[in-house]
Amino acid sequence: MRIAIFVETYLPYLNGVVTHVKILREGLIHNGHEVLIVTADKTVKEHVLEGGVLRCPALEVKKIYGYGLSSPISLTLMKRIKEFRPDVIHIQQEFSIGLAGVRAARALHLPLIYTLHTMYDDYIYYIAPGPLTGIARRVSHNYVRFIARRADIVTSPSKKCLDYLSNAGVHRKVYVIPNSVELDDYSETATTPEQRAAIRERYHIPADAFVTCFCGRIGKEKGVDNLIKLWHSQCGGDPSFYLMIIGEGPFRKELEALAQSYGLGDRIIFTGAVPHEQVSPYYACCNAYATASLSEMYSISMLEAQASGLPVVQWLDPDNVDQIKVGVNGYLFETAEEFGRIIHQLAAVTPEQRIELAKRVRDSVKERSSDSIANYLLDLYQQAINKHR
Repeated sequence: MRIAIFVETYLPYLNGVVTHVKILREGLIHNGHEVLIVTADKTVKEHVLEGGVLRCPALEVKKIYGYGLSSPISLTLMKRIKEFRPDVIHIQQEFSIGLAGVRAARALHLPLIYTLHTMYDDYIYYIAPGPLTGIARRVSHNYVRFIARRADIVTSPSKKCLDYLSNAGVHRKVYVIPNSVELDDYSETATTPEQRAAIRERYHIPADAFVTCFCGRIGKEKGVDNLIKLWHSQCGGDPSFYLMIIGEGPFRKELEALAQSYGLGDRIIFTGAVPHEQVSPYYACCNAYATASLSEMYSISMLEAQASGLPVVQWLDPDNVDQIKVGVNGYLFETAEEFGRIIHQLAAVTPEQRIELAKRVRDSVKERSSDSIANYLLDLYQQAINKHR
């Protein structure tokens, strides 16, 4: 089968959707299928096809870190898609490139798959000031509805999307396909003791310190400010506890100022952007993963942490608890006191208990391989082809 996947950003830029698409692409290719990635790229001046990735020229969107807007109407783009001769088009995002995918599917009479990754109500503040958020939300709902109604099949990585789509006026079957992770990249043997020690040394973290980490885009919607406040109130007084924030984004300066205001600039560490192929040792040098975000669908960063053997400490999100098996691969909290109790209990386990916990966490995500998501979507691609016919 030949699959054209449309996504607004792609490697080397990194976010959850990019990681999802990368894993899906690898799984499809591994199973003998051909894949064309179509993406916007603010660094190119003309359409560039290389290594199965078609990069379309785009204008930078400064308010949305790393994104660019490309023209959804392009004769060159349409020509490249025709030359690839796809059996199905799969759009992973809804902006300029996603719209180009919708247009291509319609023009070439091809089945269309739409995957909703993002609860856009949590991102309205990027484009609209407070008084206009209501209008912006209605516009975004109308747009998502426009895309969903033109798709043969709609998927999402989380049941959380069902309420969002319903609120947007989309009432149809949605296939929930949890995200996957590259298990081998985060296995116990994927990093060396020297690599782990080198990262701790780089950030002046003692070998015996207990390090809690978060990894992701540093935007307001990720709730990293709440995570820092929780960590400060429950762990800030103990010099053996450290918090590592892995990633980059527009909210970083404010968060660094918050850490400094607590006098914890030396124990709340901001690594900045880390290339995806280099992030595994960062997880491996930590002891736990924590998040206070309520905007996640099915977090790939959490999956990567679990594949690395890190238990996840997650602020309870009733619509998105499927990723945590309490006591097996993570814990849920609703108050600062519960957060502190969990972190301190994890810090108090013996080395033997820590090894056993890491094994249990890794085992819990063994079914989340790239082949699993590829095989599931191949069935849906065939359904879409049959339905479209």
